[in-house]
Amino acid sequence: MMTTAHPTSLALTFLLGAYYFFYFALVGVYIIFMPKVLLDLSYSTVEVGIIYAAAPFMRFLLPFAFRHFIALTPTVYRLSLVLTFFSTLIFLAVVDHFWLYLGANLLFGAAVGISLPYVETIALGALSKHRYGKVRLWGSLGFMAIALWLGKVLDTPQEALYYLSTMAFLSFFFGAILTKYDTTPHSTAHDDASFSLSKYWAFWLSIFLMQVGFGGFYNFFTIYETAHGISLEMTSWMWSFGVACEILMLYFQGPLLQRNLLSLLQFATLVTALRWMILYLFPDSVVLTFASQSLHAIGFALYHTAAITYVFSLYTQKKLAQQFFLGIAFGLGGSVGAVLSGQLYGEYLFLAESLITLFAFAVLLVHQKRKAVLTP
Repeated sequence: MMTTAHPTSLALTFLLGAYYFFYFALVGVYIIFMPKVLLDLSYSTVEVGIIYAAAPFMRFLLPFAFRHFIALTPTVYRLSLVLTFFSTLIFLAVVDHFWLYLGANLLFGAAVGISLPYVETIALGALSKHRYGKVRLWGSLGFMAIALWLGKVLDTPQEALYYLSTMAFLSFFFGAILTKYDTTPHSTAHDDASFSLSKYWAFWLSIFLMQVGFGGFYNFFTIYETAHGISLEMTSWMWSFGVACEILMLYFQGPLLQRNLLSLLQFATLVTALRWMILYLFPDSVVLTFASQSLHAIGFALYHTAAITYVFSLYTQKKLAQQFFLGIAFGLGGSVGAVLSGQLYGEYLFLAESLITLFAFAVLLVHQKRKAVLTP
């Protein structure tokens, strides 16, 4: 007899998919198009690096506040959605003023640093590893859709900001409804104070370095490729091709996640080092740049899912663990990566990123040895 999905399960799947779609469309506008918008508004590459360090730095600081003083409750989560939308409206008013725009990015970073860990905990708690990938891929579709659309139609800096605010509002709309499906316990700040980073310090250092290595890609890939004669529209197709490969991985990665997660992380880290080396050696080759983008399936999709699943298994404080993962990786790693890439931007940018990623792999080997000793 054929069984049908429970209506509650279908509703949750739809809401998670919609949230991921618009949240990562928001991220797509912010990462792909806004750096070039800032250059068009006469920002320097160093200033762009500083701006793009602000939001990740706030994402790094937030988990420490939640560890000792605040619990990530539905009310706090909903407030973060409101502030995300509000901060994008501020962008419209202050984008021409560096210091004011920097301040608005600090608020934006604090807000987005709360919402995704909350939703990831709901998804990981309610979905199997196989189903999680199939739902999470809607985020990749949102990222790809906005990349293709704006790569074709974007004419003015203000248009990018309008799209940013629209995606923030839609993330808020669908994300706010998800709180009714939150079944995980909300520990107090006192309970979270027992959370330990030092026990697995090498793992946390590795994920930090991995994201430092992504700094040049996230903040300067569009600028880097267009500077080597690739059109903005073709560059948007490169972004989208990488995301399409990511979507395929998210859909089919279920069986891989039944394997040793730590081995998957090591493999993905090595592949990412190769990816940056290709961009360093062949910056003006359309074919090889597309080839490097195909590796996004491993360096982002497989790595990210394996990493958050691995963290979910390491700690009992699930929401806090996800906050620290995003805070240390995309927060501190993204912040340092943004500043460093702004300083290094030029011929050797992706050579440096490749070497940093190789170091992340070496530290992950250290974690493997230490964990073998720590585990009875």
